[in-house]
Amino acid sequence: MADNNNHLLLRANLKQLKLPTMTAEFEKLAREAAAANEAYEQYLLRLTELEVAARSANAVQTRIRNAGFPILKDFDTFDFSAVPSLNKPKVLELARGEWINERSNACLIGAPGTGKTHVAIALGLAACRQGKRVRFVTAGALVTLLEEAQKRYTLDRLLGQLDRLDLLVCNELGYLSFSRGGAELLFQVFADRYERRNLLVTSNLAFSEWNQVFQGERMTAALLDRLTHRCHIFEMNGESYRFRESMKTKKSRKAEEKS
Repeated sequence: MADNNNHLLLRANLKQLKLPTMTAEFEKLAREAAAANEAYEQYLLRLTELEVAARSANAVQTRIRNAGFPILKDFDTFDFSAVPSLNKPKVLELARGEWINERSNACLIGAPGTGKTHVAIALGLAACRQGKRVRFVTAGALVTLLEEAQKRYTLDRLLGQLDRLDLLVCNELGYLSFSRGGAELLFQVFADRYERRNLLVTSNLAFSEWNQVFQGERMTAALLDRLTHRCHIFEMNGESYRFRESMKTKKSRKAEEKS
């Protein structure tokens, strides 16, 4: 009876302390410890390790969820051989996260369908797993958020939220045109992160064409001066991955029809 009371009291205390993994596992581990004649300290160490591991895993999942990735893609599903211009060792080096600690930027430049978004997501996921706060957003969606916040007089609050991010991933720069005001707001976000926070940009436009987005040589030059100062630049040229997969599907269907 005493053991049951102790278990109930321990369970209640662990719940009050908000230690759910320890609450779920302490009885099982206690039985294992007793059977192995394990010391109290070793039992307590194993129990607390489970709680720490669970909290760490939950924190990673929360960061990934808050990042807003459109889909989860890692490097194990990326075909580097299809993009021979992409420096695989350098990309995988970035996945280790040191570039974020150094307050550097990264740019993925190339034609549509060459895997820029895939690489950007994979780098963002790696950053989340390393404890970084990440936000993934298309350039068009970001400008819309900024313009709406400006209309509602909440721009400072939004800029503050963006400033707290360790890594801002701005995807598909150049796919949509912006108003002059929208371009200036995007410029402000990019410029404010210079040597303070990290920025990863994907674009189908070469740097020489970015004046189409920022509507003027002066603003474009000022942005590129900051963005490329400490920046890992990758050119991703090659056949469209989506086109290649589509052709594979068609060939497979034709083969099935013939058979």
